[in-house]
Parts: sequence; structure tokens; C-alpha cells
Amino acid sequence: MEISSLANNLLNPVILFFIFGVIAGMVRSNLAIPPQLAKFFSLYLLMAIGLKGGAAMAETGLSGAGALAILAALIMAFIVPLYSFLLLRKRIAPYDAAAIAATYGSISAVTFIAAQQFLTSQGVEFGGHMTIAMVLMESPAIIMAVLLASYVRTQAEKQKTVEDNGDDVPVSIAPISMKKVMHEAFTDGAHMLLIGSLIIGFVTGADGKEILSPFSVDIFMGFLAFFLLDMGLLVARQLRDARGELKPFIVAFSLIMPTINAIIAMALAWSFGMSKGDTMLLMVLAASASYIVVPAIVRYAIPEARPGIYFTMSIGFTFPFNIVVGIPLYFALLTYFWG
Repeated sequence: MEISSLANNLLNPVILFFIFGVIAGMVRSNLAIPPQLAKFFSLYLLMAIGLKGGAAMAETGLSGAGALAILAALIMAFIVPLYSFLLLRKRIAPYDAAAIAATYGSISAVTFIAAQQFLTSQGVEFGGHMTIAMVLMESPAIIMAVLLASYVRTQAEKQKTVEDNGDDVPVSIAPISMKKVMHEAFTDGAHMLLIGSLIIGFVTGADGKEILSPFSVDIFMGFLAFFLLDMGLLVARQLRDARGELKPFIVAFSLIMPTINAIIAMALAWSFGMSKGDTMLLMVLAASASYIVVPAIVRYAIPEARPGIYFTMSIGFTFPFNIVVGIPLYFALLTYFWG
């Protein structure tokens, strides 16, 4: 890894606010961001990144390269949950494996935003279509969550029986409604705001971007710093609460798998002829894990899974790893192979 890239990332004020939040949480400070403000910061960031991506798309249009980048993102969104589940199911409970696989098949919008800021600081250009790729990567992970849960339940029904008047009777488990799951996913407030902002940015183009620039651009880094401060506090709290629940294998998975996913994404991007900036963002999307939308859906789709495992893995280990070390690490790998 290039030491300069890591140092620049660590000395970025927003990253330092995240680290400060973790430290404050670990020493049990009473520092706290009011929940409604934290929610507002999250919504603001999604709106700003949606507007930016939409405006960029309006200027450049969706080229063949953009379509290939989106296709690559969709491929990663389907295969990451699949091979993650195959790797996990023999080491942990099948329902937990399905939930973790779905969580890691999805994305972290804030990690994506941090990667964009990193690329900007490095002078590397990227396409607005990558915001569309980010939006579209949510759905395959949710679909895979339902399919994996159905598979696990089918296997459980074959093995588990109960005695009823001396007869063995298969246990009946109520099926999960795919329609309800997808409705909850697409009507989730954060998801809808991101899609809506993307469309508004595309429709209004450069003029709309200029009108909202004082709000969506000029103060963006300040809001990102406050949001990452809150995330640091949340990481510290989640790690304390989940102490004892996580096995060494689970912790190792949450720290090693992101880099493996990023390398696979880099290979796919190379085969598709993607640009360096787009490849970096695809690597970060593949390496990240959802800690908002998918965990909320998984609570309904896979109620048998333990949130203390899949949520803590995502927010407690993978998110901070990507924010502090992962982004410069992936860029160093990309630079080494890409030049």
C-alpha cells in the first residue's frame, strides 16, 4: 500500500472525526448526536450524492462504458452473496450465513461517498453512472436474501420433524412474501430519496446543480464529518454490545472478505475495459456491506438470523476497515495492477 495514500486518508478531517467518534465511544463519553439529526445527516448525504450523480449523467449521458459498469455492478451484487453463503454455511448457522451473505452483497452509500472524495483528492475522474450502479446493487442482494432464506428453510424442513400422535410430521414454516420484501425495500425512505435525487439531478442538469450548490456541495464535507462522528460512536457502542457473540472466523471474514471482493471486482472491471476511477468505485461497492437497508429487510426476510452477528460485522468491522484502511488499500492495488 502507498504510505502517502494511507497517510492522506488518515489525515482527512472527516476520517479523523470518525476515529474520534470511535475513541469517544470506547471511553464511554456522553458525547452523542441526537437521533433525528443523525437521520437528517444520512438523508442529506444521500440527496447530495444523488443530485451529483444525476447532474453528471445529464452532462455525459449513459455511454456504452457506463452501461458495462452498471452491468458489472449487478454481476457483483448477485455473485457476492452466493459465494459468501457457500463459504459461510459450513462454519456458522445457515440462517446467519444467509443474512451475512445478503448484507455483504449490498453496499454502503457512505463508504461510496468517502471513496468519491478520496478519488477527487487523488485527481482521478469517475462517471456519474456509478451512482446508478450503487442504487441498483441494493435489489439483487435483497432478492438473494429471500432466495437463500427459502433454500435454508427447505433444507430445514427436510431434516426437522416433530412427533404428532406417534407419527413424524414435517414442520411447516410460513413462506416469506417476496412482494412484501421488495415493497419494503423500494419504499424505504433512504432508498427512495437516493433514487428521487438521482432523477431530479438528471432532469435539472447543470442548472439544478448550480441552484442547489450552496446546500448540496459547499457544506457537504461538514455534514459528512458530523455523520462519520456519529458512525464512530455507533461502531464503539455496537462492538461493546456484541462482545462475546462474534467468533474469530466471523471477525476474520468481516475484515478479509472486503479485500477479496474488491480484487474480484477489479478483475471483472478489467475484463470489461472500465476506467480507473469507475473500477475503484466498483471495488469499493463490492467491498462494502449494507448497515441500513438490507439489515432492516433481513430482520423480516430471515427472522431466524441473529442481528447481533450480521449487523455488528457490517458496522463494527467492515465499515471502519473500509473507511480508514480499505479505500487507500484498494487504490494501491488498483494503481499497482492498472498503472
